[in-house]
Amino acid sequence: MLTPTQQLDQTDIAILKALQNNARLTCKELAAQIHLSTTPTFERWKRLEREGYIKQYVTMLDAEKLNQGFVVFCHIKMQRIDLEATNNFVKTIRQIPEVTECYNISGKFDYLLKVHSENMHQYQQFIINVIGQISYIASLESTFVMREEKHELGI
Repeated sequence: MLTPTQQLDQTDIAILKALQNNARLTCKELAAQIHLSTTPTFERWKRLEREGYIKQYVTMLDAEKLNQGFVVFCHIKMQRIDLEATNNFVKTIRQIPEVTECYNISGKFDYLLKVHSENMHQYQQFIINVIGQISYIASLESTFVMREEKHELGI
């Protein structure tokens, strides 16, 4: 059985790279970039979407300009790890707009959250009024981002 990446050829990979760089490309522009005519380019593009290689299209916003440039990685330790607590935690976190990423991790902590805030005071209020209200959290540790050195969404 082939793995998903074994089913992709160099043209498919070129399409994915081009769209990661600029998802607003027209089919004609994409075809020109990958040196293929528009019809096969369009068919491949739609197949990549249909097969789930392309999950969604997004617009990257400037957090600083939106006054949400204070970034914190928040490490969460749960009081207990069971199906109910885990499901409730994930359901709650998915509804909190300040949390832009959430990972279940191994090691000393159970979850890693990426949180966007206006400033330190707003983050403190967020911890007290939002995260602090989740009863099954045992502890948390915050790491404040001083400067972003690299940020890529592509893989």
